[in-house]
Amino acid sequence: MTDIVEPETSVESVAMQPRRTRWVLWTAIGIGALLAALVVALAVVPSAELAAADSPLIGRPAPGLDAATIDGGHVNLRDYHGRWVLVNYFATWCVPCRKEHPDLVRFYNRHHKRGDVEIVGVVYNDSFSAVRNFRRDHGGNWPMAQDSDARIALEWGVAGVPETFVVDPDGVVRAKLVGGVTEAQLESVLVRVSGSR
Repeated sequence: MTDIVEPETSVESVAMQPRRTRWVLWTAIGIGALLAALVVALAVVPSAELAAADSPLIGRPAPGLDAATIDGGHVNLRDYHGRWVLVNYFATWCVPCRKEHPDLVRFYNRHHKRGDVEIVGVVYNDSFSAVRNFRRDHGGNWPMAQDSDARIALEWGVAGVPETFVVDPDGVVRAKLVGGVTEAQLESVLVRVSGSR
């Protein structure tokens, strides 16, 4: 018959169990608190008025934007000479992008009819089919440039989405907005940078 050997349990190892359990619990609580703080920080994106960002492009001619669009067309920023243009970097996976989209649609519809301000979108690290489906469901008839190799984003100095550049009728960058925007904020920025609107 085989003898069953019981593992030795020392008083010291029994005393260590509650300490290890507490350490694991406090570590988990600490990590959870850090993750919660990160989620809150990411969720509370400042408004465009507060998020007007410095950019070496401000006051300079806008970089070239000449690309195929996601729906088989073509867009060239030079074709908008004489009108204000918002160049908006967008992705369907970006929550602030999705949140600002209805405001962009309203802004575009109002100004496109007047012919004074246009929007040109640039797809940022997203599939073109996802963007087409999103626009089919949520509107937005402005051209959306393909940027598969991120060349356009690199030339404009884009770090993430959403980012929106305001380009004046002479093709000069007048403002850069980081984070989601509202229709009212866009109107306010246009008044500020144009000095008359």
